Amino acid sequence: MQAIEIARRMAALEQTEDAVRAYNMAISAGLEPAEKMEAAAYNLQHGGDYRVSYTCFKELYNDGFHKNDVLELMTAVFYEPNASALKNRYERNCKWLEKYPYLFRRDFPSFEELPIRFFPYDDHHGYVPLYVSEGRFGEFVNVRDQVVSRNFFKNLDDPILAGDVFSQYELEYLNDNVRKSEDVGRENHIYLHYTDWPVFCAWLQVLNMKPLTESGKAVFLIENEIEQYPIDFKERFGIDYSQFPVQPVALSEYNRLIWHTQLSSHNGGDFFNEIFDAHPNLVALPSIMLSSVGEVIEKLKADLKRAGSLQNAIKMFTDWSPRLVAELYSMRDPSDKDYFVAMYLNQKGGTTFTDKASRIVPALFFQPHFHNIIYSLHVDRAGRVVLQSDEYENVRSSPLFLGFKYIKTFTPMRRPTTSYGASVRFMYRSCIEGEEDGKKRVIRNAVIDRVLNRSFMIDPQDRLYHDSVLVRFEDGKLNPKATFTALAAFLDLPYTESLTYCSEDGKRDPTQTLLGIENAVGFDTSTIYRTYDDFVNDSERKYIEYFMRDVYAYYGYDFNYHDGKELNAEQARALVDDFTTLDSYVKKTWERMYSDTKIFRDGKPATEEEAQEIRAKMLDDRLKDYHKNRVEITDVLMREGLRFVNKNGQPLHMMPRLKLDPALLEQPLYH
Repeated sequence: MQAIEIARRMAALEQTEDAVRAYNMAISAGLEPAEKMEAAAYNLQHGGDYRVSYTCFKELYNDGFHKNDVLELMTAVFYEPNASALKNRYERNCKWLEKYPYLFRRDFPSFEELPIRFFPYDDHHGYVPLYVSEGRFGEFVNVRDQVVSRNFFKNLDDPILAGDVFSQYELEYLNDNVRKSEDVGRENHIYLHYTDWPVFCAWLQVLNMKPLTESGKAVFLIENEIEQYPIDFKERFGIDYSQFPVQPVALSEYNRLIWHTQLSSHNGGDFFNEIFDAHPNLVALPSIMLSSVGEVIEKLKADLKRAGSLQNAIKMFTDWSPRLVAELYSMRDPSDKDYFVAMYLNQKGGTTFTDKASRIVPALFFQPHFHNIIYSLHVDRAGRVVLQSDEYENVRSSPLFLGFKYIKTFTPMRRPTTSYGASVRFMYRSCIEGEEDGKKRVIRNAVIDRVLNRSFMIDPQDRLYHDSVLVRFEDGKLNPKATFTALAAFLDLPYTESLTYCSEDGKRDPTQTLLGIENAVGFDTSTIYRTYDDFVNDSERKYIEYFMRDVYAYYGYDFNYHDGKELNAEQARALVDDFTTLDSYVKKTWERMYSDTKIFRDGKPATEEEAQEIRAKMLDDRLKDYHKNRVEITDVLMREGLRFVNKNGQPLHMMPRLKLDPALLEQPLYH
């Protein structure tokens, strides 16, 4: 029996909940137009998800099925209850714009004459436009979608010019990040060009022009008024902005964060920091431990509160800029974001290369660092594989991030087996040589840590990842022009000379040696091809490739060790049993950890022979625990497949990969 027949049967028996579920299943399976209309109407009438019915009606209308009836129904249910709010918003916008000096048209059509009707879809500024004269519904739009979709700031030689911006988020983004002409000592308005006056007016039903009219930064150019760009404000309005001195950017103006995420160790993060080091529109500093940032901010708060007066505060903060201290002190209730920005600006070199007279407020370029990023895995009651990371939860709940209105996120990725080998090498050397703080370190269950670290898989609705992209380390090394042109465009930065070389605090091609490991300078490609054979064996590599095969496929990496065939449970277990290279380093580091452990037996210090025996058992138990964990994780991944959800049950998706312009490629893409 088909789903539609089951639904009708349930409806006849007045089993409405079951009927709604069956009708929705029928819709998903595909129905004839009349059946779709039946299913959508029943779903709407009996408390189903209204969005299912909404989508069905929209599709039926566009397909020409009883258009008048469908439109009448949609108008009654979805449009008319909201029409007065749309009309009020339109009339408010017209009122503000009628008085605005930099809009040169005043012939606003009446609300009833507008060429687009916006049918509200949800409570989050989502609409589906109806193009009245064309008799069709357009695609869903969310005017507050937190995405900057284009490279507004590609060229800062001239005032910003943007065409047909119908996103409230992007309008406010421009308004908040383009500096006032008076503050930069030159004409610096935002020129918004709209190619069709009635269409522009129609969008005033769902936009809010008040922020733009209050700031006075925007110039609206309609249709052929584009020929006026840019306006000579001295000649036309008698305003000579060159008479104004350039003003420093206030703490409150910093509202844009570029989050450079740490996917895992040895993924090329330092390389990307060196690329963005001297960009004139960034405040960029090397990686900072997130935990230490929080500690510094709390101390700043306490010290500023303890000062009691501005004079005392300036005396206390002897290594701070008095202007920054005065700004913080004068704020009524500075947020953690404000303290963070002030701390960033005060760091040596933080603003050395920033263009003080730039048309835009510089963005903060931030790579919060962690000793390691660990993901745990469990299967929930619904049988879904849940991934969770305490480190990520610290980020997403951090007031530092929550305080920024605009966030762009990018994640560097390096071939997983390569970065894994480099990580084991570094971890081992840090265990053996890096004990200057007196603490012994050990190597964890590193293969499992790497396979479960899927921080490139995101909930697209997550605020921090909503506007994000993944960029491959290999692309940056082999095709730097194509990579950093595309990345600058995504981050809404101009592509400047500073993106053509690596530097640290402005010094080009820095060389660093840590724990005896020397970094590859600049665009040296040797780190792409290293195999780290002393630190990873083929079984470990094959395991990583197999259990990250979706990652390899999505991000364009070829297999070097896995043959592409499905593994059975026995074959997967054989790989786990052969993690001998990792275990050799695990064993060495845990032996060092246990070597100083005081051993007691029956409350008395054990003899050396007894202590050695107990330590050997402790080490054996540790290795067995690691092996048991590997087997358990492997069994889950074999049974459930590579489908993951977050702790809220939301499916995780691959972060979009940065797309490169083929015309800018200097070498073939790495595979």
